[in-house]
Amino acid sequence: MSAQTYLAYDFPLLSAFWAMLWFFLWIMWFVLLFRIVFDIFRDDSLSGAAKTGWLVFCIVLPFLGVFVYVIARGKNMGRREISHAREQQEAMDSYIRQTARGGDDRPSSVDELARLSEIRARGDITNEEFRKAKHLVLSGSGSSAPPPSATSSGR
Repeated sequence: MSAQTYLAYDFPLLSAFWAMLWFFLWIMWFVLLFRIVFDIFRDDSLSGAAKTGWLVFCIVLPFLGVFVYVIARGKNMGRREISHAREQQEAMDSYIRQTARGGDDRPSSVDELARLSEIRARGDITNEEFRKAKHLVLSGSGSSAPPPSATSSGR
């Protein structure tokens, strides 16, 4: 009555399954390890000594270090990741806005017209000067700075 025991490696398909499973677990382990290392460096609340301690702990005893880090600081890893992604998005949006404006810090024609309207409402320029400046702004050939006659007349 000796029953023969079959192992997973006795069947080639199961052998391939186990090999793939271990390979993907190995890849997942390295992804987790690198995410933790990046999180250690990204965290501004940790001092240099604390970062060094966590890094040494995760490198010298990787399994224990990673599991302790995830238990102790894993809750805020997602928050730090989200704040980092928001900072990157804001920087990209700012860059796009600046590039779309043409790289210079000139105000838009709408801003210039509003400023001209305020200057005219205060009485610093005449309607004729306003009309000329408005024409320059709308044609895009000049700034909306009031003509020299308005500033030199002492109004």
